Amino acid sequence: MRKIEFEIKSLGAAKLLAAKEMRINQDYITINVLEKKGMIIKTYKVEAIVDVDPADAGYKALKEMFENMQIEAQIEMRRINDIEISYTINTSENPLLIGKNGKTLESIQFYIRNLVNSYSDERLIVLVDIGGYKANRKKQLEIIATKTAKSVARTRIEAKLKPMNAYERRVIHTKLSEWRDVSTISEGEGQERHLVIKPKRR
Repeated sequence: MRKIEFEIKSLGAAKLLAAKEMRINQDYITINVLEKKGMIIKTYKVEAIVDVDPADAGYKALKEMFENMQIEAQIEMRRINDIEISYTINTSENPLLIGKNGKTLESIQFYIRNLVNSYSDERLIVLVDIGGYKANRKKQLEIIATKTAKSVARTRIEAKLKPMNAYERRVIHTKLSEWRDVSTISEGEGQERHLVIKPKRR
């Protein structure tokens, strides 16, 4: 549960200040008075607590997004473990929301990931998939990873893959993490960041 403590002279302004500091909607904040100081000029030590589940906040944000766009959507939220949340979405406009090479979907995930993490005191992994695009993409990436790794292991020559986003790089890192003959490393900056599969020293 995310929370902060601070001192303030007016309890009426506590939620607004907490919302500004925590960058979340003040409707999701509860204020508890920890200490009251002073007789004439009062000062309050308060605790601001986020009283909404981060995963639920993400679900509500997605629902409102599609409602505002007047797009029919089915949203399934799943907690994979304590730090990983998955949203699987099917809409009447899947191609539009996925975008060319998944760029629009990537932007939606970036927004939801940042929003969900603003309600949590620990870093959460947030996955958003629309129309099974990422599930299919994951299978493709795992095939590429396996084929490339076999070639690197055989030839002992490293292979540089094309630039990928963080999610796609993580898929390949994970797929090859237990291989004895090869290792993976990320190189480059920004949109040029890519993976290199290297042979391990024997």
